Amino acid sequence: MEEHYIGVDLGGTKILAGIFGADYHCLATEKNKTKPEEGYDAVCGRIVKTVRAAAESAGIDPAKASGVGIGAPGSISSDESHVLFAPNLDWREVALKADLEAQLGCPVWLGNDCNVAATGIHRLELEAKPNDMVSIFLGTGIGAGIITNGVFLTGATRAAGEVGHMVLDPNGPVCGCGTSGCFEALASRTAIFNRVKSAVNDGGELTQLMKADDPSVTRIRSGKLRRAVEAGDKLATAVLDETCFYTGLAIANLCNLLNPEVVSLGGGLIEQLHTVMLPKIRDAALGRIMPGAQQVRIMATTLGDAAGITGAAILAHDHT
Repeated sequence: MEEHYIGVDLGGTKILAGIFGADYHCLATEKNKTKPEEGYDAVCGRIVKTVRAAAESAGIDPAKASGVGIGAPGSISSDESHVLFAPNLDWREVALKADLEAQLGCPVWLGNDCNVAATGIHRLELEAKPNDMVSIFLGTGIGAGIITNGVFLTGATRAAGEVGHMVLDPNGPVCGCGTSGCFEALASRTAIFNRVKSAVNDGGELTQLMKADDPSVTRIRSGKLRRAVEAGDKLATAVLDETCFYTGLAIANLCNLLNPEVVSLGGGLIEQLHTVMLPKIRDAALGRIMPGAQQVRIMATTLGDAAGITGAAILAHDHT
């Protein structure tokens, strides 16, 4: 009987689940909104609903799957059973592994979402070749998976990789973590929303990022930002240019510190806008990287949204 692995990418905005065969061929996917404001139990229920819907599309019983891997945003306990802190979900010390196992009836393996997505890129897309790699994900927040000498950098308390909270401008906007000027506060989709909203509220030029019948800015999806930039929207373009600058600055800092072979970029912003963003990010980065580290390859992952669920399926496979 064929083995099946279920991968779940849990983000601040969406839950994506995928059903994979033993060769990591994706058989079916399902997506739902996260809605973290409704609380932990409600999010768990939506994860279960999303997994079951994907499994139904693939024609399998999730309880009979070999395992479920899940990438969750935030710090993970050393025994990989709890999410210790997930600021974009407002979670602290939640027993996600046990709670999902009780509802799904099969083993669940938990990892940090960025490490999990980086695993998908490293193992499947790059065939495990780079010994030193940084994967940065630009979405609701910003995080990274870091591989040095062929292994993930986890740190003393498994909190390594929080590059979104690297301070790039001490006088910058306040981040969700409470510090000012973090990379995440300057270049995430949340940061883009905040800058556009501030510009509109200050009487700035009208932008396609606003609804025609509503002067407020309530939501900015990556696709909407791409369409506005392609249409020549001045505010959208200016904000995206700032995002590219700060992303390049962060990459330069990481390259000077870690000297990776590859920096891969993923997340919703990159998936929608990589053709516009990559040249600007490279320009901002390469001018600030020390000569000995400038051989780095800065790329956008071709896995796109599938990086997280693929890495999560690999996580489940590696534990079974």
